[in-house]
Amino acid sequence: MTDLAAFARVAQLRSFKLAATERGVTPSSMSQTIRRLEDEMGTRLLHRTTRSVTPTQAGKALLDGLAPAFDAISRTVETITARSLEPIGKLRINAPPPVAHLVLAPLISDFLEQHPRIEFDLSVDDGLIDVFEAGFDAGIRFEERLSQDAVGVPLRLPMRMIAVAAPRYLASKVPIESPTDLMADHRLIRHRFPNGSVFPWAFEKDGQSFTIVPAGPLTVDDPVVELRAAIDGAGIAFMFDGHAAQAVSAGLLTPILGEWCPSFSGPVLYYSSRRHVPAPLAAFIAFLRARIGRSHSTSSP
Repeated sequence: MTDLAAFARVAQLRSFKLAATERGVTPSSMSQTIRRLEDEMGTRLLHRTTRSVTPTQAGKALLDGLAPAFDAISRTVETITARSLEPIGKLRINAPPPVAHLVLAPLISDFLEQHPRIEFDLSVDDGLIDVFEAGFDAGIRFEERLSQDAVGVPLRLPMRMIAVAAPRYLASKVPIESPTDLMADHRLIRHRFPNGSVFPWAFEKDGQSFTIVPAGPLTVDDPVVELRAAIDGAGIAFMFDGHAAQAVSAGLLTPILGEWCPSFSGPVLYYSSRRHVPAPLAAFIAFLRARIGRSHSTSSP
């Protein structure tokens, strides 16, 4: 194919020198290429004189056949290149519920408005699946341990877990002053992951840390049910503050041990480094970085 392309340019330009300059090689190298092609095909393709280069009858027939093919190849390459740069197509993201609900959901409409030719496919999943094997473009996790063939993009969106309970539940209990108080005569609402493990409650203050494996009569795997149960007085829940914010503002829930619940680093978006970044994913990463940068500047004094 390389030799045929070289022949086509020489025949079209009627010059070894011009074709060689265009391809970044010497005229002698270009001449050797044409000789090799003629030897392989067993026929002369170009008439050469000191003043001109013209196709032979066989050369003209070959050029007539090659021109449409090379034009089609060129158009195909240009189309693929344009698609790789233009954000068009499906974007598949896998994220756990807290990230989907609190981080992505408020951003999706703006992202699609900026990129109307992207089809956003979001899978909300609490299980730690292999996102690449499952066919996703990227995944989002908290404190994800990335393998060598993955690239991580920290979203730098601090998040916070808080303990909350209904005022009427707390009214009948002794005031809670330390995480250890939760272990005595309290109903703790447990969150279960798809693998069956229960989410531990982690607290930290002034260099001290406590981790509690909650115990109680209610175990759920959905934050909406968790929130409803806490509001109804079923016990104490430990959830993202974004999930509880509206209920806290309305007085339906009361935060507990707030000084023991510091913010932690936000989630990480990660994707495989073994392939080119698809245009929709590149557009999404750029969108997130711009939005995060804007939120940081807005919150700065």
